[in-house]
Amino acid sequence: MPLSHDHIRTTVETYLARYPHEREQLGAFLGALDGPADIASRSTFTGHVTCGAIVVDPLGRVLHVLHLASGKVLAPGGHTEPADDSLAAAALRELHEETGIPPQSVTPWPDYETVPFDIDIHDIDAHQGKGEPGHQHFDLRFLFRLHAADETPVVLQEEEVGGIEWRPVDRVTSPSLREKLLKLPLQAEPETANASALIYNNRGEYLLHLRDYLPGQIWEPGMWSLLGGGREPQDTTLEHTVRRELAEEAGLDLADLAPFGTEYATDDAGATVPIAIYAGRWNGDPRELHLTEGVMLAWFTPDDLHRLRIADTTSDLVRRHAASLPTPQSGPEPEEERLASPHGTVPNIIGVHLYLERPDGTVLLGLRHPNCSGCATPTPRSRRPPGTSWLATASRRTPSPA
Repeated sequence: MPLSHDHIRTTVETYLARYPHEREQLGAFLGALDGPADIASRSTFTGHVTCGAIVVDPLGRVLHVLHLASGKVLAPGGHTEPADDSLAAAALRELHEETGIPPQSVTPWPDYETVPFDIDIHDIDAHQGKGEPGHQHFDLRFLFRLHAADETPVVLQEEEVGGIEWRPVDRVTSPSLREKLLKLPLQAEPETANASALIYNNRGEYLLHLRDYLPGQIWEPGMWSLLGGGREPQDTTLEHTVRRELAEEAGLDLADLAPFGTEYATDDAGATVPIAIYAGRWNGDPRELHLTEGVMLAWFTPDDLHRLRIADTTSDLVRRHAASLPTPQSGPEPEEERLASPHGTVPNIIGVHLYLERPDGTVLLGLRHPNCSGCATPTPRSRRPPGTSWLATASRRTPSPA
């Protein structure tokens, strides 16, 4: 159903609480909200609501598109639709339709998640071909930042959009919008203060860390994640951060770490947290590591990830990295690639069995390596008293002696 006048009025009043001096210039909009006509419908030609997406890239530039209908270069945007859950959602939908940029590629600007950054009223000329008389648009503009301009493909809506342009703030076409943007510190990305390690081996497996199940105390409790953590004052770079975290959490020291990308996670408050990702190869045995945080470490292939409780962003990151690597060779590994530990060479791991139980003893997860055809599912462990910690066990199959 169309967006209600109550939703629109609440949004406008929240906006005016920040910009009370604009109440008079928005008088026509407020008057239309008091009238009988549905201004969420584009067929209301006294005036109706439109929504725009103001997108700022990591360089501080603002996205503009050439609207073919008007011949003007403006921010992406358009009319609301009955399926839109909110005015901000309408702006994101229009952004995707006109430019191909998906909602997950942008983040609402802090403190502007549900509040427009700007509201503008402008006249629309009559369109004889569509039988539309002249009318007004009440345009609510929401502010977003783009995660990474070079990784976001642009696919134009050819029947409505003739091209795109990233403009510096002082060349933004709307005067009211330009004035507000010039007053805003345009650091398009929050400072990256977290780093994680994407560790992989010669068999195309990835080392994942099972977090403690302590809701309210541990971020993403009971989920599989990458090793890493937050920057501390003594860290001169984020590479120093991830190396320190590896040493503290698992006693692990990797010879080579290379920047791979950025993961965008959401913290408990709903804010977007950027995490710098460093990739490194390691062919060791996680059973030999001294784990100081979390439940356990284990190797998984990308094909195993759908069986795990894991963030979509982490899963996508692993799959993207795996796609960039040569396909692992089948057959026995060369002697120099066999797993090494402080206690000597250990047999090659060819499978992983993982069983998690909830506190009541029910099995949460059972995982067998897809190539381990002879494995039988073990009998679940006895039920544990309610309130105890989760239990995680892992076993490994090794080749039988010849």
